[in-house]
Amino acid sequence: MAKHSGDAALDEQIDMWLKWDRNEKTLNEIKQMITSNDWDQLKKRLLERLAFGTAGLRGCMRAGFDSMNDLVIVQTAQGLCEYIKTQYKQDEYQRGVVFGYDGRYNSERFAELSSTIFVQNGIKVFLYSRMVATPFVPFAISQKNCLAGVMVTASHNPKEDNGYKVYWGNGAQIIAPHDKGIQQSILDNLEPKEESWNTGFLKNCDLLEDPFEEMYAAYYKNLLQNIPQIFRDINKKHKELGDIKFVYTAMHGVGWPYVEKAFEEANLPALLPVEEQKEADPDFPTVKFPNPEEGKSSLELSIKKAEAEGVTVILANDPDADRLACAEKDPKTGVWKVFNGNELGALIGWWSVQNYKALHPDVDLGDCYLLASTVSSKILRSMGQVDGYNFVETLTGFKWMGNEAIQLMNQGKQVLFAFEEAIGFMFSTSVLDKDGVSAATHLATMTCYLKETQGITLTEKLQQIYETYGYHCTNCSYLFCDKAPVIKRIFDRLRNFQDGKPNTYPKSILNGEFPIANVRDLTTGVDTAQADGKAVLPVSSSTQMITFTFENGLVITLRTSGTEPKIKYYAELCAKPQEKDWPALRATLDRMVEAIVEEFLQPTVNDLKPKTD
Repeated sequence: MAKHSGDAALDEQIDMWLKWDRNEKTLNEIKQMITSNDWDQLKKRLLERLAFGTAGLRGCMRAGFDSMNDLVIVQTAQGLCEYIKTQYKQDEYQRGVVFGYDGRYNSERFAELSSTIFVQNGIKVFLYSRMVATPFVPFAISQKNCLAGVMVTASHNPKEDNGYKVYWGNGAQIIAPHDKGIQQSILDNLEPKEESWNTGFLKNCDLLEDPFEEMYAAYYKNLLQNIPQIFRDINKKHKELGDIKFVYTAMHGVGWPYVEKAFEEANLPALLPVEEQKEADPDFPTVKFPNPEEGKSSLELSIKKAEAEGVTVILANDPDADRLACAEKDPKTGVWKVFNGNELGALIGWWSVQNYKALHPDVDLGDCYLLASTVSSKILRSMGQVDGYNFVETLTGFKWMGNEAIQLMNQGKQVLFAFEEAIGFMFSTSVLDKDGVSAATHLATMTCYLKETQGITLTEKLQQIYETYGYHCTNCSYLFCDKAPVIKRIFDRLRNFQDGKPNTYPKSILNGEFPIANVRDLTTGVDTAQADGKAVLPVSSSTQMITFTFENGLVITLRTSGTEPKIKYYAELCAKPQEKDWPALRATLDRMVEAIVEEFLQPTVNDLKPKTD
């Protein structure tokens, strides 16, 4: 072993990188750090490894085992391939593995490297020949009964990042035990095989197939089957009248051609793209963050376009088109409202039930299920209690909702809809993950239906929902924190709150004005609301997540993001239908959240940065 730094562990990793990396750019990046004696940076890059998190990998594109690059992708694909070989028999290899990619730097390269490794192992590969929306990967798995699938995308992360999102053969994102099994298999197969780098192997390879044309046709056929003809006729009427139009932004991602095609198939009115953001561009030049969840700051060009065209509804996908944002202009005040994810969940959730009833007039809603993650609004639960359908709460993320939907389907149940507050929506079970293309189509159809049947807007429909089922006000946001020790200190303090005693949590806020009734800690498994003090939902010690339920009914969850350097919080107050003083509820919620953030997270002490909008 060569002596570079004098640190044996680091020198061993340096030698491995110099021996294994075949990418000239990242190889030279490490060599330059050695020349500069930048041992601290090398320790960070080479002694830490990018681990499987939310259904796969996500990180900065640069040299190092802690980052996204050719070598880490080769290691990951080798490990994933070997794990799949342990889970399936050889005669099943022809079922194949799907690979898709978005418009980010290196996405296509990472998909091709991965495909190379799988075909060299005798496993059929369905590699999309062009950029696709993320939903096209899980859709293809379900349609073609594949072994697994990978979407190379970092979704709405900054342009420097990329990701590797893994789905299992059931069409949902991976969960235990597969996530741990794949991670171990990667560690067991770190040394790249020489042939793993040879993407030329893909040329004229009998095991390689492009599924695009087949899946493109099947996706839209499936989408139309979930829209009643009567609703498509209403769409067509308003398309011909020209009294409804939509502005759309792809946020420099892949969404435009897929949403344009969906609108065409569903007979929807004109869709006017934000030209500056229409084509995929890995530099995301017009936005600070390519994330429509950021609110008005990410929709400036969309609002400008809508104002110029006299349009009152804006639809926005994130760059891989699996999320959907929406804004609507108040025709009386001229003010734009950007719906949050919980509000859109209420609207599209309500619409999913109306849509299903129109497709199946004699349906028994007692066999129907709507899902939401634990940090999302419980508005669907309130609606189900009145309308007769079932509501299921899962852990945070669509990997849980997708797998829960599969379990319900296996029991003969109908899953109509699932959502999370981070603007992710699953309409029907055609795709067992969030799908921004279908969500945009259904929300636009709902817009036409509301205008046709009641002459009302989306905002007015939301008010109707609150009037009928009770006002659900939420306050969800986040603070930036990229220092793991700080995050650990914050949550450790909350678990040792009473004079440093273990397993003691805060009892109130604002000097006792608002007492806390129960605490659920899904990191440690504590739930004081349960008779045995143990949490019902699955527990994970690798993530931070604490929920406080106050005596006045406010529920707030504090958690770390699985994909970004953020501490997120999600608060909700649910009113009964007869409670009509909504401004007072909102004022109480906001006052309490402000106090919780200040007292529990201590932003100034911990140097936490608030979101921009």
